[in-house]
Amino acid sequence: MVPLSRAAKSASAVAVALVLLQVPSSANHSWNGYHWARTANPFLVDLGDNLSATWKPHLATASSDWSQSTVLDTAVVSGGSNKRNCRPTDGRVEVCNAAYGNTGWLGVAQVWVSGSHITQGTVKMNDTYFASATYNTPEWRQFVVCQEVGHTFGLDHQDENFSNPNLGTCMDYTNDPSTNQHPNGHDYDELVTIYSHLDSTTTVGAAAPGASGAVLDNPSQWGQLMKVSHGGKTQVFERDFGNGQRVVTFVIWA
Repeated sequence: MVPLSRAAKSASAVAVALVLLQVPSSANHSWNGYHWARTANPFLVDLGDNLSATWKPHLATASSDWSQSTVLDTAVVSGGSNKRNCRPTDGRVEVCNAAYGNTGWLGVAQVWVSGSHITQGTVKMNDTYFASATYNTPEWRQFVVCQEVGHTFGLDHQDENFSNPNLGTCMDYTNDPSTNQHPNGHDYDELVTIYSHLDSTTTVGAAAPGASGAVLDNPSQWGQLMKVSHGGKTQVFERDFGNGQRVVTFVIWA
């Protein structure tokens, strides 16, 4: 999957969404109810910039796009990690790029959750594939950055069939991302639904006691297979550490 931080601790969980080279379809546009805890809307999510010069404009565009939501704003800030390790930071999202190797995915988003509350997140873009003629285009880069950042707010994909007509959103898988560069109205509506309630505490910009990165690179670390769909292309794993500690991994295979 993807090299990330250290072992999971306390009442935290890790959920992973992948953008891969081929994918089937999915119906749920909310990612298992995961969301940032906050006491008011709109709330601000910092996006840590750990990117090379090629990627920086794409993150800026994605940040501007997602900030058009009525319930959340984003800000690009200096990264708190290095682009290969992409170590998470409490209360924000770190965005990174590196040549991660022949993993099968173009990009990966990971969120740490306590209960259903996101406490930190990371986004990675795999330059091993973006160096190839197929994916080394501004359209593919923008599509993947936009989608992976969207996952860290609790959004799932609108459609996971590459062959279906484009929906005009980066949350839609496609063979031609030229018209799937940005969020669409349904994404903004879904964010309103996800963040329709307020919480008594906040995980945005705040330390999350016990929340820690987890090294979950290998499928053998993902725990029990809980769900298989789309002919085995989509799988959900759960690793239970006890005392409310768990890791949930959402996988779409290449």
